[in-house]
Amino acid sequence: MKRGIFIIALLFSVQMFSQAIYEDERYVPETDPLVLKNLEAWQGKKFGLLMHWGTYSQWGIVESWSICPEDYGWCERKKGSNPANYNQYVKDYEGLKKTFNPTKFDPTKWAKAAKAAGMKYMVFTTKHHDGFNMYDTKYSDYKVTDKDCPFSTNPKADVLKEVFNAFRAENISTGAYFSKPDWHNENYWDPYFPPFDRNVNYDPSLYPEKWQKYVDFTHNQILEILTNYGKVDILWLDGGWVRKRDQQNLKENYDEKFAENESKNGFIKHRVVDQDPKMDELVVKARQKQPGLIVVDRAVHGKNQNYLTPEGRVPAKTLPYPWESCITSGGGWSYTPDAKYMTGRQGIHMLVDIVAKGGNLLLNVAPSPEGEWQQGAYDLLQAYADWMKVNSVAIYDTKPIEPFKEDNICFTQNKAGNVFAFYLAKDGEDKIPASVTVKSISPKKGTKITMLGSKTSLKWTKEGNGFKVVIPESLRNNLPAKEAWTLKIEAINR
Repeated sequence: MKRGIFIIALLFSVQMFSQAIYEDERYVPETDPLVLKNLEAWQGKKFGLLMHWGTYSQWGIVESWSICPEDYGWCERKKGSNPANYNQYVKDYEGLKKTFNPTKFDPTKWAKAAKAAGMKYMVFTTKHHDGFNMYDTKYSDYKVTDKDCPFSTNPKADVLKEVFNAFRAENISTGAYFSKPDWHNENYWDPYFPPFDRNVNYDPSLYPEKWQKYVDFTHNQILEILTNYGKVDILWLDGGWVRKRDQQNLKENYDEKFAENESKNGFIKHRVVDQDPKMDELVVKARQKQPGLIVVDRAVHGKNQNYLTPEGRVPAKTLPYPWESCITSGGGWSYTPDAKYMTGRQGIHMLVDIVAKGGNLLLNVAPSPEGEWQQGAYDLLQAYADWMKVNSVAIYDTKPIEPFKEDNICFTQNKAGNVFAFYLAKDGEDKIPASVTVKSISPKKGTKITMLGSKTSLKWTKEGNGFKVVIPESLRNNLPAKEAWTLKIEAINR
């Protein structure tokens, strides 16, 4: 019994430590004035769209990872002619290029839905770890515009170009997701050696010329995107294990789901390899192409991680640096045929919680192999749209204010000194209560309190260090929004 309790406590401490690594890790502030200006503007945008899309959508599987020879259940091979045979599986997987033909691809529809939902920026997968390029690169034939891909004859074949143009037309900032590892490239996974895990399959220190070829390839592809595809606001680099193992980056702490990389028998699921992509050099060249470019070298300590990206979760507290939670809206990161999307209530509450803690929400939607979004994605974004029409003023360009959250009430403040209190509907609630008590915010005497979407001045009284506000029945029966209601307090005591 005691041994069981000890194990549970140990596992809990490991989980908490893995989270603490991310939330308390060192942040190196940017010094470029234009980047700082753009970073501040980005922090005010609050809500963005992430899209994972590639040939893997045809099988409805996790993006890229099933070709990685690591023993994790979530990337188990289930498709192809012989999923039990790794080499045959990879051949079948890479053969998906020859059947990828998303003829219903309409990024204009996506962009309009994103704009209506209140999304202010987007990040699109130019290339995931499998190495398949969703743009017209000249450095690889493993791409959507290659003659062997049936979609290559479509006028919209250069997917990245079409996506960027559609979202820019809606005044939505653009970001390029790019994978630093490329499991298709011969200078990352050399055909001479078997791939061992996610890492480069040879020792870069023993084959420096080969590794330099890969670094040049990576830099060339990134600069190609920054040269040929118009204004790019964010370079969002994934594959945090591809980094120089300097004093600041000795250990592997890329992601909690990879935290346990060694079994009790000592079998190593993935190694820690010094594989320096020379990001300092790349970022200098990138900002020569795109001055003020925000760079996110995910999970790599150092100056090239302009903001941090907790994945699949919302931090428990405010963080002392710019950050964004990247969250799936339904299914996985990639297309899932039977995806169940979060409800409007779940989505709205998540956005409010993140913004109240000073972060941004990057919400992932995965297109289908035909090039469509599932109806569940549109329904979720419509719920955001309806709510943001009324409440967006309390979201954009706001800052956290202590205590950030009190029970089911979250807080933000704007530059004018107004404070917004979001009442998040509890289970079973379809309207705000007849009175709401806030214990931690003290309005100035005589200040005006209203509900966003209503001009009615609400009666309130001081209670201790807080206040109690009365919501008239006429307003409760005709609420301006669903799922969460926002009280605007003109001025507070500080």
